[in-house]
Amino acid sequence: MSPEALESLLRERLPEAEVAVSGDGYKYEIRVVSQTFEGLLPVKRQQKVYAAMSDEIQSGAVHAVTIQALTPDQWDALQSSN
Repeated sequence: MSPEALESLLRERLPEAEVAVSGDGYKYEIRVVSQTFEGLLPVKRQQKVYAAMSDEIQSGAVHAVTIQALTPDQWDALQSSN
């Protein structure tokens, strides 16, 4: 699965989120920014993202991922520090 295809899939399944995906078709780096992450522990945020692509993980279309799951405020703060 291409990074573009995975990004499109995640945008469809997480319509309230801002999604960015990069990678080489084997290992993906995923950033999801969503207000729905507010108040959730990091593991719960990642579980929401994994759930959105569970079929692709089970089928082997997605092998390895690194997920950055942030609230909009966290993303803004991260951007301001760079």
